[in-house]
Amino acid sequence: MTSIIDIAAASGLNRRDAMRLSAAGVGACSFSGWLPVLARAEAKLKSNAKACIVLYMDGGPSHKDTFDLKPESQGAGEFKPIGTSATGVAISEHLPNLAKQMHRIALLRGMSTPEGAHPRAKYMLHTGYREGQGGIQYPSLGSIVSSEIGKPDLAIPNFVCVGNRAYGAAYLGPRHQPLVVNDPSKGVENLKTALGMGQFDKRVGLLEQMEAGFRKEYPVGAGVDHQVNYQRAVTMMKSREAAAFDLSKESEAIVAKYGSGKFAQGCLMARRLVETGVKFVEVNLGGWDTHENNFERVKNLSATIDKPIAALLDDLSSRGMLDSTLVVWMGDFGRTPKINQRGEKPGRDHYPRAWTSFMAGGGVKGGQVIGRTDKEGGTVEDRPISVLDFMATVCTLMGIDHTKQIQTSIGRPIRIVDKGAKLIEVC
Repeated sequence: MTSIIDIAAASGLNRRDAMRLSAAGVGACSFSGWLPVLARAEAKLKSNAKACIVLYMDGGPSHKDTFDLKPESQGAGEFKPIGTSATGVAISEHLPNLAKQMHRIALLRGMSTPEGAHPRAKYMLHTGYREGQGGIQYPSLGSIVSSEIGKPDLAIPNFVCVGNRAYGAAYLGPRHQPLVVNDPSKGVENLKTALGMGQFDKRVGLLEQMEAGFRKEYPVGAGVDHQVNYQRAVTMMKSREAAAFDLSKESEAIVAKYGSGKFAQGCLMARRLVETGVKFVEVNLGGWDTHENNFERVKNLSATIDKPIAALLDDLSSRGMLDSTLVVWMGDFGRTPKINQRGEKPGRDHYPRAWTSFMAGGGVKGGQVIGRTDKEGGTVEDRPISVLDFMATVCTLMGIDHTKQIQTSIGRPIRIVDKGAKLIEVC
C-alpha cells in the first residue's frame, strides 16, 4: 500500500513535512491528488543562481525618496517620480539609469521588520536572527552561502565584503569568514612577497612547524583559526584568481560605464569576483542615516548608486551571468513617512515598519512590485515581508535549504532561518 511518505517523496516534498501530515491523521488517498501541486508551489522559487551580490545601504535609505514615492502624501518631499522600463512602475527622478533597468528588477515594497536601531537592524538583516537571541552569535548570510555552496578548492575566499563593516561566520568557523577589502581601488594589499618564492616557502614551512608544535601542546580553537587564516592568505598569494581584485585589468570603457568612486569600483569588483567563482560578495555604501538634510543627501547618494548598479546589471546580462547571479539591494530599514524639522534642514528618522528592497537576476522575474504601502508610505497594506521571509527566499534562490539545522561546536542544532518564514514569490 502506498503511504503518504511515498507520495510526498515522488512529489518533491521533504520527509519531515510528510511525517507531520501523517501524524495529523492525513491519509495518502486524500493527498494523492494535490501533493504534486504543493511540490510545484515550493519549486517555483528554484533558480539557477550560483552566486549572490548584496548591495548594502548602510544607515537605511528613505523608501519615499527612492523606490516608493508618494507624490500626493503629506511627507512627499522634493522628488518627482519618473516612469521606468517596467510598465506602471515609477521610481525617483534621481535614479534615471536604474529606471532603464527596472524590467530586470523585482521591487519589494512590503519590507516590514522589527528593529529600529542601527546595530540591531544590521545584525538581523545580515543573519536573520535578533542580536542576543538564544545567547549565541549567528553567522551572516555570506558565511552561510560560503558554507553551504562555496567551493572548497577556490584559492580565494567564497565570501568577500567590499568596504565598511563585515558580519562574520560565528559557529561556521574561520574558513567562512569574509575577506574584507576596504578600498577596491587598491584591491587586496600585500599580496606579493618581497622575498623570492623559494625563501618565502621556507619561512612558511618553518612557521607551520612551530605552530604545529604549539597546537599539539595547546589544542585550543584560536590556534586552528590562526592556521586556517594564514593558509588562506598564502594560497591566495600564489593563485591566479587573486587577479580578480585588480581593477586595472578592466578596459577604460568598462570602468567608465560603472563610474568613479569606491561604490562604483566595488560593484565592478563584485562582477569580477563572481566571474572568478566567488559565491557571495557584499558591497557597502554608508551615509544613508539622513536625520538632517535628507533631500540633498539622498539626491547625492542616489547619484552614487544609480550608474554603478545599472552598469552591474547590464554587464552581468551581457556576459550571460545575470540569470546565475542574484543581486540584492537592501539597507537597515526605511525612513519616516513624515519629515522632521529638528535640524537646520529637514530630515527623516528610522522607520522599520515599511520600506523597500529589491532583487534582480538569479531567476527573479523583473518588472514586478511585491508588497504595497498605504498612501503615506507608513504601513504595508499588501504582502508584508519579514526578515525571515527575505532570508528564506534568498537562501532558496541560492539552492540552500533554509530549514536545515546546523550543529554548533557544542552540538546545538540551529536552523539556517528560524521558523515562520513564507517564501516571497519572486519567480
